[in-house]
Parts: sequence; structure tokens; C-alpha cells
Amino acid sequence: MNRSACLIFNPVAGQGNPELELDQIRALLEPTIDLDIYFTTEEIDADQLAQAAVERGVEEIIVSGGDGTLSAAAAAVINTNIPFGIISRGTANAFAAALNIPNTIVAACETILEGKTRTVDIAYCNDRPMVLLVGIGFEAGAVEKADREAKNRFGMIAYILAGIQELQNLQKFAVEIETEDKIVRTIASAVTVANAAPPTSVLAQGPAGIIFDDGLLDLTIVAPDNKAGAIAATFHLLQSASTGTATERDDIGYLRSKQFKITTDPPQKIVIDGEIVGTTPVEINCLPGGLRIFVPSVEEEIVTEKLEGLPHLNVEIKHSDE
Repeated sequence: MNRSACLIFNPVAGQGNPELELDQIRALLEPTIDLDIYFTTEEIDADQLAQAAVERGVEEIIVSGGDGTLSAAAAAVINTNIPFGIISRGTANAFAAALNIPNTIVAACETILEGKTRTVDIAYCNDRPMVLLVGIGFEAGAVEKADREAKNRFGMIAYILAGIQELQNLQKFAVEIETEDKIVRTIASAVTVANAAPPTSVLAQGPAGIIFDDGLLDLTIVAPDNKAGAIAATFHLLQSASTGTATERDDIGYLRSKQFKITTDPPQKIVIDGEIVGTTPVEINCLPGGLRIFVPSVEEEIVTEKLEGLPHLNVEIKHSDE
């Protein structure tokens, strides 16, 4: 045994049996890795445990839980070059899906044991670390409605039910989006800025694929006229995700940039990596190569074009040199 790691385990994540899942993880990893195991509690979050592990000088950090647990722990290892292992046991498991990490315990442990790593981008949203995405407007409302009780009862369906419920209260807002070289003003119901996002994060799927190590952030604007338009736009974004092609609807726009400053009128709730954290305005900046993660030995190559488009969306664009 020549490897050691801190394992941070969330015992209330997902809908499985945490004792059996921890036993399975230990049976798979401990023959090769000396595990120092810590549990999250209501008082002690994953970011505190991970930060303490970094300060102790650990060789590796492995985290098992839902997306919130994984995202919180990842914040502590940004720019440390400490390998970060992901064992997803949550409701959505978007973290693993977005970074091409297997979402079963066996396959995730095998990935960690193989020892291959790669660096991926991280972002900061209002100085808060962001691995996946920030949602403004509709998505934030839907996430807020999918509380822990609903997720425990319905699993992934809780998000779908929350989305349907949020459609009944579809709101539009004025939004101003500032990049390094332009300012965009329009009316929207949802704005999503993604560093990484799985296909199931539908409202992030405006561009032709989201690349998590290109040094850029992907912004999608959704501006449907009514509930029927919102449903049609969502279905179109789902198709875009499955085919890897950029969206082509009049009520959806997208941009790629290293940074965004977003203001809305009225202020809108924001969700970062699945957690409601406040309201607009927000500033989001990409930190290229900020996180080193364990990845499968054979990864699917993803080839996309870096497209930028606001096709027919009713926007006002002002370039910085004007």
C-alpha cells in the first residue's frame, strides 16, 4: 500500500443505505489506499473537512456524496494540485456526469484506483467557487422547490416536478450581460452560465457542447413568450444536448466568454452548483485548470466548435470600443 487519502463521506446523500455504501467503498479502495475517513454533519460541511485535509498535507482527497457535497469539497483543493476523487451518491449526480466520471460506486472507485488525472476549469461566482453552473431566474426557482424532502421521496423526478410547478409562475426580467468586449441587454426568463454541465442541465445547453477545460464559460439565455414557448424551448435545448449542435430558436441565445457580469431588474435568485446562495447581480470568472480530478483511463473525445450566437433574440449589443 503506497497511497493514502482523506475520504469525506456524506451519510445523508442520496436514497441508498449509507452504511452499506461506505462498506463497499472501503472494500474496493482500502486494499490499495490507506483511507482516513471523515463524515459531514449538520455542523461540519465538506468544505471544512476538505480544507482541514489540505492543511494537514494529504496526498489525495476523495469525496462521496451529492453534488452539493462534491462542489463544496472541491472548493478547498482549487489550485493545490491535490488529486480529487469523485464518488457520486446524490439525486442528480450532475457533477460526475458533467466531468465524464462514472456515477456508480464500483466504476468510480475503479477510476480512482487507476490513478489517471486531468485538470479542469473552475469558476468563481461572486467570489464563491463554482464547478458546474450558476442559474438565474427559472432554474433557481425550480431548485428551491426541489427540497430535501421532495428529493428523498421522488429522487430525480423531484426536479421535474419542481420545474413544472415553476412554469406556473414563469417570470420575465430585464438582464444586462457584460463581457470583456460587449454589453448585451435583453428580456429573459432564465440565464445560465456553465463551466461544466451534463445534458440533464437543460437550460445550459445553448452552445454546441460545453467544454470544461477550454478556459471559457458558456452562457445561455432563454426568453420564451409564454408557458408553451418555455416547454418548446426546453425540449429544443434537450435536443441540442443530445446532438451536440447549437440551438436555433428565436427565443434562445448563447455566448462564450472568460467572464460575465450580470445584473437584472428586478433582482433574481441565483443557484450555484445546486445551492441557492443569494440574488443578482453576479460576477463570474473562469479559472483555467484550477482542479485536478481522477478520470477514467479511456475517455470519449469531445470535439466541438467554439460558437457564439444570439440568433434573432431581441437584444441590444454594445461593443466596448463604441
